Amino acid sequence: MTSSTFSVDIEQIENFRFDVRFAQGGIIGDEPPPAGQGSGPHPAELLAAAVANCLMASLFFCLTKAHAATGPLKARAEGRLDRNARGRLRVAALEVTLAAPGATPRCLALFEDYCVVTESVRAGIPVSVRVVDDHGRVLHETSSLHASDPGRPAE
Repeated sequence: MTSSTFSVDIEQIENFRFDVRFAQGGIIGDEPPPAGQGSGPHPAELLAAAVANCLMASLFFCLTKAHAATGPLKARAEGRLDRNARGRLRVAALEVTLAAPGATPRCLALFEDYCVVTESVRAGIPVSVRVVDDHGRVLHETSSLHASDPGRPAE
C-alpha cells in the first residue's frame, strides 16, 4: 500500500476569519453570523465541497477511461447541521447530486468506491449520492446511514 501526505496551512486573520492556504493557493474561510461575518465558506461547506469534488473527479476519471462522451459535469452538495446529544453542532448528513450526461452504467457502479474523501467521510457522516442526466432523470442513487444508526446495514 502506498501512502502519501498533504498539508494545509491556516492562519487567523481576525475573529472567525481564517486564511486557508493550499499548495496551489488559498481561500478565506469564515463562520456565518453571529459568530463570524460570513465572508467566506465555513468548514462544513468546505467538507461538502471536498466530497462533491472528489465524487466528480472519480466519475470523470472512470468516464475518461471508458472513452464515454459526457458533457461538463456539475454537482450540488447540500449539508444538514444538527445538534448532538450534548448540544454541539455537527454535520448530520450530506447529499450530493451530480449531473453527468452520458454516464455509463459501469462507471456509475464503480466511481463512489474510488472516491477517497467520500468513503472516508462516510465512516462518520451519512453521504447520499445521486447522478442525473442532462434532463434530470436519475441514473444512479445511493445513500449511507450514520455508523451509529441501528438500521445501518452490515458491511
